[in-house]
Amino acid sequence: MTTTLHDINATIALRENAEVDDATSDLVDRYASLVQEQRLSWTTHQRWIRRLGKGGQGVVYLSERRGADHFTLPIAVKVFSPARYETIRCYEDAMERIAKVAAHVAQIQQDNLLDVHNFVDRNRIRMMVMEWVDGYDLRVLLDNERVERVRERVSNRRWEYINRVVISRGPSQPRIRPGVAVAVVRDCLAALAALHREGIVHGDIKPANIMLKCTGNAKIVDIGSAFHVLDPPPIRTCTPKYAAPEVLEGSECTPRSDLASLGYVLIEMLSGKAIFSEMTTYKDLLEAKRILPKRLDSILPEEVTVNQLLMNFCRGLIAPDPMRRFPSAEAADLVEEGAAAFHRQLVLMNLAAEYENEIRLWIEELKELDGIANQ
Repeated sequence: MTTTLHDINATIALRENAEVDDATSDLVDRYASLVQEQRLSWTTHQRWIRRLGKGGQGVVYLSERRGADHFTLPIAVKVFSPARYETIRCYEDAMERIAKVAAHVAQIQQDNLLDVHNFVDRNRIRMMVMEWVDGYDLRVLLDNERVERVRERVSNRRWEYINRVVISRGPSQPRIRPGVAVAVVRDCLAALAALHREGIVHGDIKPANIMLKCTGNAKIVDIGSAFHVLDPPPIRTCTPKYAAPEVLEGSECTPRSDLASLGYVLIEMLSGKAIFSEMTTYKDLLEAKRILPKRLDSILPEEVTVNQLLMNFCRGLIAPDPMRRFPSAEAADLVEEGAAAFHRQLVLMNLAAEYENEIRLWIEELKELDGIANQ
C-alpha cells in the first residue's frame, strides 16, 4: 500500500467514519453553491448598550454586533445628526464626503488610527461603524479626582513611582510626566503621518479624540471632521480651543494645522491646565495662540522648561506661522529636535522608562477603580 500527498500544506480533517449522511451531503452542496456564487448578503443585528459621547456632528454609542453561534463583537456606532445642515441635500453631500474619507482611512490600517468597519444608511440617517477602543480618552484622564482615587488605592511606593514617572496632580488637572506625554504624542504623530501621506487632514485633534488603550498605546479616533486636502468641505468643523490659528482665521487647514492642535494637547498634558479655558471670544483665543510660544516658560513646570530640547519640540508644533512648524508629522518625530530625540536623551540620562507598559499598568489601575465603583 502506498500513500500519495498531493498538497503537503493542506489542512485535512481526520475521522473514523468516512460515511456522509444525506443531510450533511446537502450541506456540502450548499457550501459549494455559496462559494461558487461569489456574492452574498446578510442582515446584522446590533444592540446599543450605552452612549459613549456626543458632539456637534452627532452621538456615538457602544454597540454589540451579533452573528451566528453566539458570536458577539463590541463596536462603536456614530450617528450623524442632520440638524446642523440647511437642507437634506447638504446633509447627504457631507455624508458622501465623510464616507469617501472613511473608506480611505479604513484602508490605511495604521495601528494608531481608528479602524472603520462600515458606513451605513438607516432611514436616510447615516452611521459610521467603527472599532470599539477599550481604554480612556485623554479628556477623561485629565481629571484630578481620578488621580486622587488612584492614590487612595495603591501603596505609597507605587504612588511615588506613578508621581515620578506617569502622572501627578496639577493646578487644575493632572500633569502627565514628560516621558509619558511625549510617548502619547509620538503615537499620535505616527497616526497623523499615515493620514497625511494619503493627503488626509484629521481636522479635530483634541484630548477627547485621543484614546489610551489598555495595551498602553494611544489611538486617534473620530474622523468625522477629516477631509482630503484636494477636496475641503464647504462647512468645516473643529473645536476652536484646539484649532490652529489659521483655522480660526478661516484660512487653509493643512497637515501642519493638525500638528498645532497636537501641540496644544501636549502643553495641556505637561502643564496640568487647560491653557485656553479662560478665552471667551475668537479674538482673545487667536491672540492667546499667537503669543503662546513666548509664554511657555510661565505655563510649563520647571522640569519641562529646563529641557531645551523639549521646549524646542513644543515650539516646533505650536508656532503661529504654519511654515515655522515642523514640516510634517514624520519630521516632528524624527528630526534632530523631534520627539524621538527627546526620548533618546532620557535614555542617555538614565531617566527613561518602558512607557507603553507604564501606560498599560496605569490604565489597568483605573479600570479596577471603575470596576469597584460600579459594583
